[in-house]
Amino acid sequence: MSITAEEFEALMPDGTQVESESIEMESPLQYLQLALLVSCLDWLWKERTDYFIGANLSIYFSRQQLKNREFRGPDFFLVKNTSKSPRKSWVVWEEDGKYPDLIIELISELTAETDKTTKKNLYQNQFRTSEYFWFSPDNLELMGFKLVGHKYQEIIPNATGLLESEVLGLFLGIYQEKLRYFTPEGDLIPTPEEAALAAQNRTQGLA
Repeated sequence: MSITAEEFEALMPDGTQVESESIEMESPLQYLQLALLVSCLDWLWKERTDYFIGANLSIYFSRQQLKNREFRGPDFFLVKNTSKSPRKSWVVWEEDGKYPDLIIELISELTAETDKTTKKNLYQNQFRTSEYFWFSPDNLELMGFKLVGHKYQEIIPNATGLLESEVLGLFLGIYQEKLRYFTPEGDLIPTPEEAALAAQNRTQGLA
């Protein structure tokens, strides 16, 4: 017997009080990389309020999964066309059924197999997330996938080795051993600190 979205939501627990599971990241490199991804995009989109970034935040999408607490959230995810207000976790049935539009996993030797198989299949088949990237801060492995029909297809690097993200309207690539955002023209998106320094140099006539 099928039920409506409203009936399904009524069956679910109150997601507003669901806390994100506390997950320790595996290395300082992962902490630094995650902070870089968040701060650069927040700086670039500082005038926007129609998106949410989840950083090491749990995603809850079914009553059974919530009960079992069997799934840890992605390292980084982006949801567009939503409010920027803080959340304790991302609870799909409290968010009009929205799943992430883009996910980035920071992989390691311990997590690589799960990130490349189990999680990839979950993001493809259950979440229907438009784009999925993984990056290893240790060996600099970077791959990206976009959802075409019902399957992920690998995103082929452009001539300069950058991967296009249609969700972001940007490119992803490696700069000084870090995963960074680039404009469609290939220019590096700065960190807030880099942007402030560039502005100071322009004021002083140094650039």
